[in-house]
Amino acid sequence: MEQLIPYLQILAGLVLLTVGGEFMVRGAVGLALLMGISKVIVGLTIVAAGTSAPEFVVSLNAALAGSGDIAMGNVVGSNIANILLILGAVAVLKPIAASRTTTVRDGGAMLIGTLLFIGFCMFGVIDRWAGLVMLAVLIGMWYFTYKHDKQNPGDASSLHEDEADEVGEAPSGWTKPVVATVVGVVGLTFGADLLVDGGVTVARDFGVSEAVIGLTLVAFGTSLPELAASMVAAFRGHSDVALGNVFGSNLLNLLVIIGGVSVISPISVPAQIAQSDIWIMLAVTVAVLVVAFCAKRIGRIAGAVFMAAYAGYIGMLFA
Repeated sequence: MEQLIPYLQILAGLVLLTVGGEFMVRGAVGLALLMGISKVIVGLTIVAAGTSAPEFVVSLNAALAGSGDIAMGNVVGSNIANILLILGAVAVLKPIAASRTTTVRDGGAMLIGTLLFIGFCMFGVIDRWAGLVMLAVLIGMWYFTYKHDKQNPGDASSLHEDEADEVGEAPSGWTKPVVATVVGVVGLTFGADLLVDGGVTVARDFGVSEAVIGLTLVAFGTSLPELAASMVAAFRGHSDVALGNVFGSNLLNLLVIIGGVSVISPISVPAQIAQSDIWIMLAVTVAVLVVAFCAKRIGRIAGAVFMAAYAGYIGMLFA
């Protein structure tokens, strides 16, 4: 029975992270809309931050527990999964429309964040000063995006509004969103503890590195909120929302999660991730932008290729 405990911890952690993430996003969006914050801002910041909350809580928990490899693997693995698995699955279900504005501006921001992150990884440790730079760059990007949407409303701003609409309209009172936010935070906290503890134990039992567990099991688990939100949006005929979700989430994973966690506790970059996985992340980031820009969509064939590439990547990690 004791041998099953780590797997039960992982399962319970995944469930709590998924449910907690959903509650927190809905609660936070509801509170923002009640306070009169525009849907563009809600979609640009709160929805993206909410769906990245599981990654942040898990990475912070892992870093503070001395498992920095899981924290780093979680973020890099989540970004790879978001592009190859989530966009791939959504595109197979329903092709994703990609406007040039969204691809160039939001996708370009994701690419800049990726390059900045990789640059800091070259130091071997992402220290507090690097984390502060990441957070400052993100704030600057958000400000630029907000000013651009305000002066030039179009496809990109409509996409951010759609992201907010997918979560829900403004509630009639404060009670439900407050309760949802609190329940979500509690679920995320306990879910992160269980997932990290179980993941570390499984890694030791199987003799694989914590970085691999972070890149695969933990990364997949923390990407579940994005996967669920994107699949639901696709079923409702808003598959393009998946693109905005992934661009925004990947940017926040790098600049807020790694940036924020490193300010609290500097993160060492595992050799394996520095030598291969960050470059794979860069390659898939460039690939999705090239496909989206050239074809103005991510079709079913591209989606199937993305999913096959993800399966190949996972197989490579365990080979």
